Parts: sequence; structure tokens; C-alpha cells
Amino acid sequence: MSTVGLPYLAEENDLFGTGATDMVIGPEGIREHCERALREWNIAGKKVLVLIPDSTRSCPVDEFFKALSEIATPDVARLDYLIALGTHPPMDDEAIERLLGMPKPEREKKFPKTTVYNHLWKDPDALVSVGKIPAADIASITEGRFEMEVDIVINKMVFDYDMLVILGPVFPHEVVGFSGGNKYLFPGVAGEEIINFFHWFGALITNPRIIGNAYTPVRAIVDRAADMVDRPKRCIALVVTGDDLKGVYCGTPEEAWAEAAKLSDKLHIVYKDRSYDSVLSCSPRMYDDIWTGGKCMYKLEPVVADGGELIIYAPHITEISYSHGKVLDEIGYHTRDFFVENWEKYKGYPWGVVAHSTHVRGIGEMVDGVEKCRVSVTLATGISEERCRKVSLGYRDPASIDPADWQDREDDGRLYVPHAGETLHRLAQPPDWQKPGP
Repeated sequence: MSTVGLPYLAEENDLFGTGATDMVIGPEGIREHCERALREWNIAGKKVLVLIPDSTRSCPVDEFFKALSEIATPDVARLDYLIALGTHPPMDDEAIERLLGMPKPEREKKFPKTTVYNHLWKDPDALVSVGKIPAADIASITEGRFEMEVDIVINKMVFDYDMLVILGPVFPHEVVGFSGGNKYLFPGVAGEEIINFFHWFGALITNPRIIGNAYTPVRAIVDRAADMVDRPKRCIALVVTGDDLKGVYCGTPEEAWAEAAKLSDKLHIVYKDRSYDSVLSCSPRMYDDIWTGGKCMYKLEPVVADGGELIIYAPHITEISYSHGKVLDEIGYHTRDFFVENWEKYKGYPWGVVAHSTHVRGIGEMVDGVEKCRVSVTLATGISEERCRKVSLGYRDPASIDPADWQDREDDGRLYVPHAGETLHRLAQPPDWQKPGP
């Protein structure tokens, strides 16, 4: 690993950092970035809350936790960490120890000013409203799709601190275009209403039209909500490929995210000259249910041929969703057009769960009241055939699959993706339904 020096930008620009497709930033580089960030952000005597991802993102959280905590502890009043779960399940002590690379007793002894918290997204006593986005503004941002005011609810812990620091990676994302930045506030530490609203808004536009595009209407909603959080906010936006840290950008959430998204665009998007009849999309173990493992579909839908099949290969996954499985058992997996045509029946369900359903099921249409899906989505997991069929997904026994049957078979229309979920696959010449648009 090599350590790369930090370029110093003009004083009026709060942004600094490094990143390139051909570099790897090691522990020394991480520490340099953290030292400069904390120095320039003037944290002395302040209470600082760092928002971090859970274990479903490739990210050296442990290295940054160690560096930030060691550097800041002598100067801050508090340096606490809040895991931006969105609506993911809370992490137990053992999972947090793996995430941070340090046992809890050692953490407490070494960093007495630090506590790590889960975001309590289901606890109304843990949340507070910061105001509402007016219906007229929502109508403008959503191009007339909605005319409703949206209550902006967030974890009230953020107001116990003098500064918020967002720390996390940036990848192509099915709802906002690219993850990271203010997304660690909304949905990261938000209440359900705003989460449900903008996820369904994104689903109406559809995953292929949003994913891998930096500035989307959904990002505009997220940034607008973040403006309503009256606390100084800074961000350390990361670009990661596998175990390699390729970029670190420090600044406001908007500017640091924007620079990271530019590098993510270069590193996390693969262009293909053809589509594939069969795609074996292999889930890494960091996805432990289809709620998170659905990314194996989101990132590959654009290169599945019409009438083709995408297989989510994940023998380790045994659950549809630990947080939302009951709802998904009731509504199943369907296309956007199915839900739109049957909206009176489904509008009372959590819109974010309905959105997830459409993202996994993919593009389709309704013809004379019958749903016609563009592709087949098959689970080769530890989930039973009965349950797969119940939620309108295909089933294969994972023991019947030999990944070698898909390797080096692209000329035959088969694509093998061994670590799916973070790299977007796109067609070099996309059809209209994949092009950015309303």
C-alpha cells in the first residue's frame, strides 16, 4: 500500500482529499486525512457525533474509528458514533466489535469519551420532527408526482452535539443515484415517513433511470431535508473497491459526496456491449437477507436481456427481510406498474417496502390487468421454495448450481458476477428505459 499526500485547495474551498483509480490509500493516509479534517473543523471542546454505516457496506470503518478516536480524544468533550441503520436491524455488541475492529471493553478503556449507538428508527421517543417540506415544494421537486407535505423526522440525538460528521462510502444507488453524503441523515438516522416517501418516489422513476446518476430528484429531497437539520455538518466521503480504499474527500456533505461520486462513477460502473440471457449474481456474506441482498439485482438489471433470468446466488441467506419480512410476505415482489394499477389496495403498506419490492422485481408492465415482468428473478438461497413462490420469485436449490457453469461464458450469453451488489453493470448503448429521465 502507498500513502498519497494531500493536495491543499484554495482557502475559500472547504473541500480537500485524494482519490484516483490507480491508488490505494493506507493507514497512514487515513490518519493524515483525519488529522487535517479534525484540525480544520475546530473540534476542540465540542461534542461531536459521527454517523457511520453498518456492516452492509464495504468500508474500512475500523481504520477510521481508530484514527478519529485517537486523534480527537484529547481535545473533544465527546466523540460518539451513531450507526446509520436506516431501517436495518440494530447491531449487537459482537457485530459492532467486528465493525470497529475493537472489543467493547478495550474501546471503553481506551476512549472513555466515546459511546457507540444504534439508530432507533422504530422508537418514536428517539425521534423528533425538524419541520415539514411544504406540498408545493414537494410538487415542484417531484415534477408533479406528489403534492403532499412531508414531515422531516430524525434521531433527536443529533441535537445533543455541536457538530455532525458523516463517514461512509459512496456507491451507485438504486434510490438516490449514488449513496453517501446526506443520505447518512436521510434515511440513515431518519424516521419512517421521509424514508418511505422518497423511496417510493425513486421507485416511480425506477432503478435503471436513477442508479449511477449523481444529481437526481431524490437526491434533491435528501439534501433539502438535510438543510433543515440545524447543526454544523461535515463529511468524510470514501470510495472503496473490495478491500482497497481509493479515495477520501473531506468537506461539507454536499461537496465531499460530489467528488466521491465522480470517482465512484469511474470505479463502480462496468459497461457491457451486450445483454445476457442468464446472470449469476453472487451475494457477499455482508448481505444477510434479501432486503440487503437485493442489491445483487439492482446493480445488474440493466444487462439482463429481455426474457432473461437473474439468479441471486446466496446459500447463506435464509430470510427475506429481518425488519420487513412480514410485509413482504403479504405484498410479494412486483413491478412498479403492478402497484400503480392496484394502488388503492397497497397504498396503506409502508411505501419504502413497496419500493424495495419493485427494485428486486425489476421493470415490467400491466397488460389487460396481468403483470408482465421483463425478466425472471430467481433466488438460489436458504429460503424455501414455498416462500419464494409465495412472494412471486423463482426458486433454485443452491446445491444444484455450479458457478463454473457461468464463468467465462459471456459469449454464450451467461454472466458470472462473483461479488455482486456494489458494482453497477450497464449497457454501453442503453435502451430508452435505462436512460435518465422522469
